[in-house]
Amino acid sequence: MGEGEKYLRAKKRVENLKAFYIHLAVYLLVNVMLFVLNAVTDPGNWWFLYPLGGWGIGISVHGITTFAHGTFTSAWEARKIKEYMEKDNKDM
Repeated sequence: MGEGEKYLRAKKRVENLKAFYIHLAVYLLVNVMLFVLNAVTDPGNWWFLYPLGGWGIGISVHGITTFAHGTFTSAWEARKIKEYMEKDNKDM
């Protein structure tokens, strides 16, 4: 892999990380505002939990895909294949 390719991959990862942090900040700000709005207008009915939970699932998936990037690379696959092959050889 050349230096240009490494730079582009690193730049893409930084962009993904930045996008996740922006998404997280917006999630927190909007849901704090929804909580305040809910507490002021209808404190007996906690409807803000629905967007909090639904959007929370989305932000969780975004976080997993952002931070797990690179975990399942071809090097990881090669190590796991070798591990399973060695295990099979021991079992025989």
